[in-house]
Amino acid sequence: EKRTVTQIVKNGYPDSIYINAAKIFQGIRTEKRKGRFQVQYGDSSESPMMAFKDEHSKRESYELAFNALKYQDLLEEILVDSKVYPCYSIPDELTSLLVVMLYDLQDRKFQKRKRFAGEELVAEVQEVGHYLHRYETKLAAALARCRIKYDALSIEYFVPETIQKQEQRASALPVCFWINTFKISLEDVIRDLEMKGFTKVESVSDFDHYTYAMDQHCHDVLVFPSSLKEELLDLDLFADCKLLLQ
Repeated sequence: EKRTVTQIVKNGYPDSIYINAAKIFQGIRTEKRKGRFQVQYGDSSESPMMAFKDEHSKRESYELAFNALKYQDLLEEILVDSKVYPCYSIPDELTSLLVVMLYDLQDRKFQKRKRFAGEELVAEVQEVGHYLHRYETKLAAALARCRIKYDALSIEYFVPETIQKQEQRASALPVCFWINTFKISLEDVIRDLEMKGFTKVESVSDFDHYTYAMDQHCHDVLVFPSSLKEELLDLDLFADCKLLLQ
């Protein structure tokens, strides 16, 4: 059966994801020299309290925060160049939220965010979201000017070289999953994977896309090509905590 490539439509995140991502970003953002873009962040001396709905929400929050970190320079330049920042109606304590939500807004090509069924709305997220939506045209124009200014075909150009090297190294590493033997046996996992078109090979050197290997030292660990990570995280085996990402 021929596999088809599904076009991923990005609808944004529930409010809780933005709040947690902003708290994470606040703690990991790069401190800038005074005078560079003049973007001010609130005090980050206290360790933020975060409540994640589940493992999937936690993963999405960290992913969003680290994506904002990768493009921090670009996002700050867009805010200042568009004259959207400074915004006196939004305090410095919400600047991290502003940056995180701006990253997501441009990642959605400035399309409107989807409302998630049953989600609990957060006032700060709603306030920042409405503010960004009001100035979408200016923000999109500022992004276009930045790309022209730096002759960048895509925003990947703006990823710092150190992070690019780290991502290249990480992308070459296979991904490992523990089998949760409290919920499923090795035989049932293998049967499920084979039904989904996976083939077992002897070692990682034999990987050819939809393949996997047994770890040589831990017999309850399966190893997959790194290119399959996102697909694997969408499997029922992972959603049901029968496979656990190492």
